[in-house]
Amino acid sequence: MLDTGVLVLNRVYQPVHVTSVRRAFSLLYQGMVKAIDEQFQLFDFASWAELAAAEHDSIGTPSRRIRVPRVIVLLAYEHLPKTRVRFSRFNIYARDDNTCQYCGRRFRRSELNLDHVVPRSRGGSTSWANVVCSCIRCNLRKGGRTPEEAGMRLLRAPARPRWTPLFRSATRRAFYSEWRPFLSLADAAYWNVELLE
Repeated sequence: MLDTGVLVLNRVYQPVHVTSVRRAFSLLYQGMVKAIDEQFQLFDFASWAELAAAEHDSIGTPSRRIRVPRVIVLLAYEHLPKTRVRFSRFNIYARDDNTCQYCGRRFRRSELNLDHVVPRSRGGSTSWANVVCSCIRCNLRKGGRTPEEAGMRLLRAPARPRWTPLFRSATRRAFYSEWRPFLSLADAAYWNVELLE
């Protein structure tokens, strides 16, 4: 329970991060954040601890059960999330849902490659519009050819996504209904290395 997700918002209620329940309680106790309930009311630690924990996820203390906050807002963080989705392995895997874009099967990331649709040897760029996830078998089958030359079809044409992969992958693992009103605003910053185009 302490390692499950809590959505972190900046002061203008835009998602900036997903943290653990453990970290959320620490920030709430220190007065750095406030918890938000389903009616969008804000609570400090003392008032949050007074809420009934029945019918909700909760953690136990020696004296009572405390409801787990699923959304918190930072009291002193105003920076706006970045709107540009970085070109990185993590985001390409997220865009393609860890699915080979040739055979359509899902794989673990360790079993996937990144494939240039138009091979680099033929002038293909390393960009959102030319790189897709590919399983090893399909990548070897395609080789240095275009999909048409190899008799293969792409599931969908690659393009720069407009969503935030951080939140897309987080919500696939565990989506909490309390997050829904805030995720549509998201195009938040996250920490991963951008690939060179």
